[in-house]
Amino acid sequence: MKLRPLGQSGIQASAVGLGTWGIGGWMWGGADEERSVRAMHAAIDHGVNLIDTAPIYGFGWAEVVVGNAVHDRRDKVVLASKCGMVVNAPGGRSFFRSTSIGGHPHGHIPVDIYLHPDSIREETERSLERLQTDRIDLMQTHWQEEETKREDTMAALLKLKDEGKIRAIGVSNATPQQMEEYRAAGQLDSDQEKYSMLDREMENKNLPYTREHGIAMLAYSSLALGVLTGKIDAETTFNDGDLRKTNPRFSKENLAKVQAMLDKIRPVAEAHDASLAQLVLAWTIAQPGLTHALVGARDPKHAEANAKAGTIELSDDQLRSVTEAVDGYDGE
Repeated sequence: MKLRPLGQSGIQASAVGLGTWGIGGWMWGGADEERSVRAMHAAIDHGVNLIDTAPIYGFGWAEVVVGNAVHDRRDKVVLASKCGMVVNAPGGRSFFRSTSIGGHPHGHIPVDIYLHPDSIREETERSLERLQTDRIDLMQTHWQEEETKREDTMAALLKLKDEGKIRAIGVSNATPQQMEEYRAAGQLDSDQEKYSMLDREMENKNLPYTREHGIAMLAYSSLALGVLTGKIDAETTFNDGDLRKTNPRFSKENLAKVQAMLDKIRPVAEAHDASLAQLVLAWTIAQPGLTHALVGARDPKHAEANAKAGTIELSDDQLRSVTEAVDGYDGE
């Protein structure tokens, strides 16, 4: 497994990391705790040390499951969590409403983006308790808001860092300007953004900035909610509450376009005795400045397979071939 630095933090994290949104169950049609724990153990056993979670995943449940999985192997894990997505916050900006199984405009749970120092401390203390640990290796602002001054948010994070409760500071879903404002107040180690073969906006937006300033870039949704595995087709069904159920990317027409693109890169996967998902992840972490790719796994076999992607070395010709196929994709 390739290890790469989390910015200037001194922390080395696996190039392929485990994302735990699905483990929380919320918006993914539920999850099995025992199988999720085994998936995390499999990931760690096969070289993955970066585990990314957040309080909003399952409204705290994902962090509980992560804590149960890693409390006896804490020193083998780089734990990343987040702050700022708060239920019933007293300020910030309104983000969305949800039910217990997924987002809904008339849901009974209002979720706001709130990065006030007091809220950040409260969230961190609760996360530490759920994760059964005394420190979070990377704390990230999950989304951004403009009511709280950036320097006040950073000051709160720096104080937590001074206290040893967090080790590094990152952002997620941020703009280069927002990162610049954070950096004016303290060291910024990472940026986490949506990036995949089908979602490449960051190549002309955040990636040039993070490369220039030595900031790690973590890609979330690296397999585009699973569509890039090649295992989802028109016959695939999703449980109630699964956000993919009504996503146009999973329409019959678009799935055909995705499959056509995947068919073009299949020979490269076969040359490495790899699955399409493994090739997709290997291509992702080969992009300039893209240091880590997060991918979910709720099954041990999937976690083990994802880990293998961190060992694949693509030649320049193979990278060009895959990128040409990706460039030709014209779907959702």
